[in-house]
Amino acid sequence: MLCVLTRTTRTGLVKPCRRLSPLPVVQISERPLVHQESLPKLPVPPLKQTCARYLASLEPLISEEEMTHTRELMDDFLRPGGVGERLQKSLERRARKTDNWLSDWWMQSAYLDSRMPVAMYTSPGVVLPKMHFQDRQGQIRFASKLIAGVLDFKSMIDSETLPVEYLGGKPLCMDQYYQVLTSCRIPGPKRDTVVNYAIGKTPPSHITVVHNFQFFVLDVYNSDGSPLTVDQIYVQLEKIWNSSLQTNKEPVGILTSNHRNTWGKAYNNLIKDKTNKESVRAIQKSIFTVCLDAPMPRVSDEMYHNKVAAQMLHGGGSRWNSGNRWFDKTLQFIVGEDGSCGLTYEHAPAEGPPIVFLVDHVVDYMKRSETVRTPMIPLPMPQKLRFNITPEIKKDIEKAKQNMNIMVHELDVRVLNFTNYGRKFPKSHKMSPDAFIQMALQLAYYRMYQTCCPTYESASLRMFRLGRTEAIRSTTTESLQFTKAMDDPSKHNSEKAALLEKAIKVHREHTHMAIHGQGIERHMLGLKMMAIEDLTSLPEIFMDTSFAVSTHFNLYTSQVGSKTDCVMCFGPMVPDGYGICYNPMDDHINFAVTAFNSCEETNATKLSQFLEDSLLDMKTLLEQVSKTQ
Repeated sequence: MLCVLTRTTRTGLVKPCRRLSPLPVVQISERPLVHQESLPKLPVPPLKQTCARYLASLEPLISEEEMTHTRELMDDFLRPGGVGERLQKSLERRARKTDNWLSDWWMQSAYLDSRMPVAMYTSPGVVLPKMHFQDRQGQIRFASKLIAGVLDFKSMIDSETLPVEYLGGKPLCMDQYYQVLTSCRIPGPKRDTVVNYAIGKTPPSHITVVHNFQFFVLDVYNSDGSPLTVDQIYVQLEKIWNSSLQTNKEPVGILTSNHRNTWGKAYNNLIKDKTNKESVRAIQKSIFTVCLDAPMPRVSDEMYHNKVAAQMLHGGGSRWNSGNRWFDKTLQFIVGEDGSCGLTYEHAPAEGPPIVFLVDHVVDYMKRSETVRTPMIPLPMPQKLRFNITPEIKKDIEKAKQNMNIMVHELDVRVLNFTNYGRKFPKSHKMSPDAFIQMALQLAYYRMYQTCCPTYESASLRMFRLGRTEAIRSTTTESLQFTKAMDDPSKHNSEKAALLEKAIKVHREHTHMAIHGQGIERHMLGLKMMAIEDLTSLPEIFMDTSFAVSTHFNLYTSQVGSKTDCVMCFGPMVPDGYGICYNPMDDHINFAVTAFNSCEETNATKLSQFLEDSLLDMKTLLEQVSKTQ
């Protein structure tokens, strides 16, 4: 999603999605709930508008013959008094009756109904810059500051003084910020749930810390309600470290990495035991989790970021840190003994921007020197969580280890630190940096495959109450014309540059429509969900091959901008696709590209190389054209 965070200060106070905007997101300090109530509801776009735009989005992707067939189906869908009109009316009725006609459906269909493992498939990772420590003391000192930084962020949540974000002068929904702490996903046999334990008379006051696969409850507040200081946290983490030196413990946490149905059954089996149930509840109710990871095998500097990105996504396998996690926990901060650090988050409650804002806040906090005096009160020993491992649970853990190791070998992760230029360059040519990067992705893919593909870019709907995301379909007739022309020797540079400009202009228009609730993807989803609820059979437009083709997103992309020089990463959406996340800084761009090794057609390293070449060639093109003008 596009999100560039800047801060302005104003006296006053404030309170509570993955990514986009042609304008920067500005934070202004003032009361939040006032805005929350006054936010507009997500509109239902006009039916004919969405259907016309849907057909236009198919043009670069399907044959004329297929297009003719789809147009016939669409004419039938749109006939006066027909099924399309009926579904549209039902959807408009739902919109009037609910705070957001989409959010519950989206939460269910995108996350909670999904039976794939959350690790790699839906949970993103964030890689922070490498820290300069390589021992236990450095690891614990860093983790202590990090915990204090998150608690400082939490104080803004608790006191409702979190600045409201604005986009183009309009306030954004802040609800997601209030969902990321003290929450957890709970597995179910067919559908999962997310529980927020902060809602209640006595919200939890502990975090969980996991080291060598052993979980501990760490109370992070003094008896007077003040948060522990960095020095106090350090003392407590040292106690935890020294109480978990054994490395032969069963990695109960690895169960959370399994296929959701498998984990749902193992979960019910695990919590039959009273001790296990209490331990699981303590993890679920904690404010967040900190994973003190063992050092990973040493790799070359060139491979370092790839390895750390993979570690944030899945932990590196059962021999390494995959058991040092509770993947259902919304927020898990990862601090390796070797200086690698970052986080992974369970995606159901929130998108990337609230997460990276929290990261930016924590990183800023850690740069400050602590001024709080540490109380001289001795602190109790953090409680170690016990698990009784029956032969059946042991069997479940072994199966989860095997599955995780298969997944680790399956995912190829490449981090590209593109250092030739950053977002300032396209801006200097009056071009949107996001749209420019999207066209570079289109060009890279076209050069690799000699064709274009359905492309998904996440856009934020936070202008609306409880807004989550919309998809921008980045592949357009105009983007295809540009990518074809770029390597065509018969085309002049001025013509190529004009086609690039036109493709960027169209992308910006699509972005604008998406963030203003006029996108295609979620409206089509709404009509389909309405049909499932109201009709005996799905309308043919949703059974059409073209619909399946256009929603098979080989490029699944997102901009998650951050002030911190970090990069977010996530797995592909489809087996033969790529997951691409990017963070454009002023003078460089961080990319993370993922693909599945089991697919012979995809190759993350190769696509990264094509992407780098495309970005360089597009810069050269614009510079050459500028010289001749």
